[in-house]
Amino acid sequence: MRRYRILRIWAVALSVLAAVTLVAATVGIVGWALVGHGFWQTAAVIAIGAPIALLLVSLPLALAQALRALADIGEDMAFESLTTRASSPY
Repeated sequence: MRRYRILRIWAVALSVLAAVTLVAATVGIVGWALVGHGFWQTAAVIAIGAPIALLLVSLPLALAQALRALADIGEDMAFESLTTRASSPY
């Protein structure tokens, strides 16, 4: 597990970044919808702006999950020698 620790650290950092940006994007979308003048502008913010903002917010979370999966695969596929110093003929 020590070999892939840096990938796990980056995964945690990106997950925290994703949580912070999700809160900031939600506050921004609500504020943007409240500032809109009229029904159609507010509907456009919710129908177009919100999905784009939430898609961009989800990118750090997807990258964090990919790094975590890479670390899991690397640990599962790591080759460790079955011989010990005592079993070595030299």
